[in-house]
Amino acid sequence: MSDSIIETLQARLRALEAQNSVRKTMARYMALCDVPARAFVRESLAALFSDDAVWEGIGPQYAHKFGRLEGPGPIVGMLQRYLPPTPHFTTNVHFLTAEHIEVDGDHAIGRWIMLQASGYVDSEAQLIAARLEVDFVPSSHDDSEWLIRRFTTERLFDAPWNVNPAVGIST
Repeated sequence: MSDSIIETLQARLRALEAQNSVRKTMARYMALCDVPARAFVRESLAALFSDDAVWEGIGPQYAHKFGRLEGPGPIVGMLQRYLPPTPHFTTNVHFLTAEHIEVDGDHAIGRWIMLQASGYVDSEAQLIAARLEVDFVPSSHDDSEWLIRRFTTERLFDAPWNVNPAVGIST
């Protein structure tokens, strides 16, 4: 094989590995925002963000509600207002679809449609759809791990729904 073919294959492999790391970062972010969360030992939301991260609600419903937060501390502080032990959700599950990830060297951008199914402590329940656009950079500690540098969310729609308590399953 020629050097140019090897270089091309190495570049394609780096891009595929970066896409996979971006997927893992988003999956962990969503899982850590679920209620109840299923975190692994030593996992934290803060570890998923770069030091210069920005998290922003955009559009008519989220710009005012969430605004713009800079840095892992303020971002995680805002997210924790919705997570246990704060009494907000009784259940909260995130689903991602319509994935599109582009990698260009040391920068990646991902786009998803997120469906969030939420039950609240006041017994209300809601389905929310949002458009996510997220920029990623390689971690300075481990270049195989990619971190969120800019996260934007825009609500597309919401709808009420009924949550029925779990019923035992007999076999």
